[in-house]
Amino acid sequence: MVYHYAMEPHSVVADFNDEGITVWSSAQHPFQVRGDIAKIFGLHPTKVRMVIPFLGGGFGSKSYTKFEPLVVALARKARRPVRICNSVAESMLTVRRHAARVRLKTGVKRDGTLVAREAEIYIDTGGYADNGPQVAMRAASRVLGPYRIPHIRTDAYAVYTNTGGAGSFRAIGAPQTIFASESQMDQIAARLGIDAAELRLKNFLQKGEELRPKLRGMDADLASNLKTLVRASQWKRRSKKKGAAMGLACGATNAGATPVSVAMVRLQPDGSLHAFAGSTEMGQGVRTVLSQIIAEELALPLDAIRIGGADTQVTPYDASTGSSRSTTLMGTAAQRAARDLKSQLLKIGAEAFHVKPNQIRLEEGAMICGEMRMTFKEAVSRRFGGSGGELIGHGDVGPEITGTLPVFWEIGMGTAELAIDEETGEVKIKRYVSVADVGKAIHPEGCVGQEEGAAMMGIGHTMFEQMIYEGSELVNSSLVDYRVPRFSDVPEEFHTVLVENKDGPGPHGARGMGEGGLVAVAPSITNALARATGLRIKDLPLTPERVWRALREKK
Repeated sequence: MVYHYAMEPHSVVADFNDEGITVWSSAQHPFQVRGDIAKIFGLHPTKVRMVIPFLGGGFGSKSYTKFEPLVVALARKARRPVRICNSVAESMLTVRRHAARVRLKTGVKRDGTLVAREAEIYIDTGGYADNGPQVAMRAASRVLGPYRIPHIRTDAYAVYTNTGGAGSFRAIGAPQTIFASESQMDQIAARLGIDAAELRLKNFLQKGEELRPKLRGMDADLASNLKTLVRASQWKRRSKKKGAAMGLACGATNAGATPVSVAMVRLQPDGSLHAFAGSTEMGQGVRTVLSQIIAEELALPLDAIRIGGADTQVTPYDASTGSSRSTTLMGTAAQRAARDLKSQLLKIGAEAFHVKPNQIRLEEGAMICGEMRMTFKEAVSRRFGGSGGELIGHGDVGPEITGTLPVFWEIGMGTAELAIDEETGEVKIKRYVSVADVGKAIHPEGCVGQEEGAAMMGIGHTMFEQMIYEGSELVNSSLVDYRVPRFSDVPEEFHTVLVENKDGPGPHGARGMGEGGLVAVAPSITNALARATGLRIKDLPLTPERVWRALREKK
């Protein structure tokens, strides 16, 4: 089991008075938390206000309700505001990733065609359910990989144990099950004498094909993505070298969560624009991306746009911030809000210029037609006959964006090359190459940062991160004992390739990303270790002691 290790632990401030409840929280899903608090205290949701500032990281650890109701109860009892900020050790006991045990049995023809898969999955949800049942359901699908398997049976169980609770963690249920699935795919390839990449290409789902009944068909070009990875990593040449410690892995996750998001933009009398969206900024760059989408639609400079944090009394509804959904869903809502505002501006401009709206273009915060020009500030003034007033654009997204879930499929693929010291068991990552199918990169640098950040998180889980219990006591709850990646652990060569097919359901063909970069890391590393040494390790992390002992036992 591993911990999210966001830089900021969980923290909550609550005030309970005659007017209602106000909570300042590090919550990823403010509207869901508002609903829980209202239900617990018997109030209408409008009497509960959630205010969310910048978060110091989340990765799922701040999804859903944690201890907000307890702080509200204390504030009610004390009759004054109450603040609780966890220590790291306390946050580690508040939530962690589900540990998992996975058994796989896969039927395959001699030519490499997959025909059947049976999976049995047990996830350790700790002492409380949190979203353990949901993680189990996602794990049951994600263990199938992105492959065409005609006959499937998966049984997934969320098991209660005497440990801290487990909850959402970047790509819920996927890192654990894809590790098992992709490890077995390499075992199948080796047994049949088929190249690992070719085996995957043979069995990939085609666009539109269903992974299983009741799930939307695959919307990404998996074969093209893998071919991109094969080229970028020089797989055909480098993996064939004698003793090559090189491995490959692929994963796909049904992402997007609940497709309900609402956004609003307000054009002020001075020509500046305020955007309102309930997505939580926690370092992933959602405010920047939403600002870019709005700026593109309205031809406004970025510095003219202001976007604040979630405040359930002010910002419109958003189902959640997670499952890589914000660019796709909230981005679409923001784009529609900007287009609504744009249509209002064009109507004002058409009346002023005595032309049709489609004859007007927007440029640098102004409407232009031939030699005629009207700034947005002038448009607001013309509409309201003075210096007051504002134009408001509304946009929303509902289930109609894709119909059947998931909203989109998130793709993660990677190759790892290792240096292995068989005398000490130490494993170092020399080269890591990942491919992220983003549809359209709204902010390319941000996309690369998300992909490489996810990969580094995966390296930590694969190589050294592990929560250790003695009985019911967690004994390594500090950075002294709980090892996270350092700069010295960054691969010597680290490459990310963004695939832009513009085939996602989001703005300009974007699809969500940020979780897919995690799922291929563990299996690509263990596959590389197996290719070089013949050693198949099925338990993580790959500490030097574990690798050394396994090498000794093999000899």
